[in-house]
Amino acid sequence: MPNRDRRAERREATRQEILAAAWEVAQVNGIAGLTLREVAVRIGMQPPSLYSHFDSKHAIYDAMFAQAWRQLIDTMAAADPGAPREPRRRLDHFTTVFVEFALAEPCRNQLMNVRVIPDFTPTAASYAVAIEAFELMRGRLRDIGVTRDRDIDLFTALIAGLVAQQEANDPGGDRWRRLIPAALGMYADAVGIPGRTPGRKR
Repeated sequence: MPNRDRRAERREATRQEILAAAWEVAQVNGIAGLTLREVAVRIGMQPPSLYSHFDSKHAIYDAMFAQAWRQLIDTMAAADPGAPREPRRRLDHFTTVFVEFALAEPCRNQLMNVRVIPDFTPTAASYAVAIEAFELMRGRLRDIGVTRDRDIDLFTALIAGLVAQQEANDPGGDRWRRLIPAALGMYADAVGIPGRTPGRKR
């Protein structure tokens, strides 16, 4: 067995501690209100010491971006075993999982989908995690018969709109969240998904 690189392990543990503190600050101040000073204070480190682990605040944002999309991938994977097979019920299942994930931490969703940080662009490595998540979503839609790019674009716009409306106008409530069955019903009718949407009255 190769020897453990304890120094690398400690370094990675510190990076994860910094990221956890950054999420805590973002939850209080909003994702755009993240400051290195507050992050450092939370972990008992001098702000300049952060630069030995991340080159800049944008580097922290970049790691958070990748982490957030990986969390979504893991969340969707965990939802797989209980997913129904009937197409419209399956669509409702995974859409609900995504919406609940997005609304659970608005600052995380903003970093992933809204682009509220001036001049921040994810690195290719971090953006690849977002692409991986998108391809998984495409695969789930393909499984229920949605294959055209325009229909996939319509789905993402519809769900992103519901999440944005909920966050902006009724944070913590369910005014737009409870519209999911009706919105999915209209979507399924429009793109030709067979069956009946759960919770939708005809």
